[in-house]
Amino acid sequence: MREGEEGADQWGRPKKVVFVTVGTTSFDALVRVVDQQEFKQVLLGKGYTHLLIQMGRGTYIPAKWEGEAGSLVVDYFTFSSSIADHLRSASLVISHAGSGSIFETLKLRKPLIVVVNEDLMDNHQAELAEELAERKHLYCARPQTLHKTISDMNLESLLPYHPGDATPVAKIINRFLGFPED
Repeated sequence: MREGEEGADQWGRPKKVVFVTVGTTSFDALVRVVDQQEFKQVLLGKGYTHLLIQMGRGTYIPAKWEGEAGSLVVDYFTFSSSIADHLRSASLVISHAGSGSIFETLKLRKPLIVVVNEDLMDNHQAELAEELAERKHLYCARPQTLHKTISDMNLESLLPYHPGDATPVAKIINRFLGFPED
């Protein structure tokens, strides 16, 4: 069984979950895009079987679908005490550009597409997402380009993210401030 799969669904297909998260924000543009039938068809074409949407404070309500043979099972919720379980069981994560969501997903080594909310002013989150995409740790998209990103993505091309070690920097700062070295 591949990472992110939890056995088979009710039709015997290997369960492959796409988890969409907007965190505690409202990002209706993203929820609306992943609710489109054309988008769901692209996911099916890539072998995904389930779409789980965490919609946060948004007002757009996606359509639930119990599924049938050859279709995508779709569910949604607003908030969860912890999205860690959803991230762990996902085969692919589509996330808003919040740094917490990004790094939690990368730490779990899950394939990630970060969707930038262009409605936010002074969007420093876009800079982070674009830099990590440039380094090939994730894909970066906008709501209107997400469909193409999914179609074109090659998850094998993503590189694992290894967090840096801040110890050398901390030692320099401590030395500068006159603290004794360990």
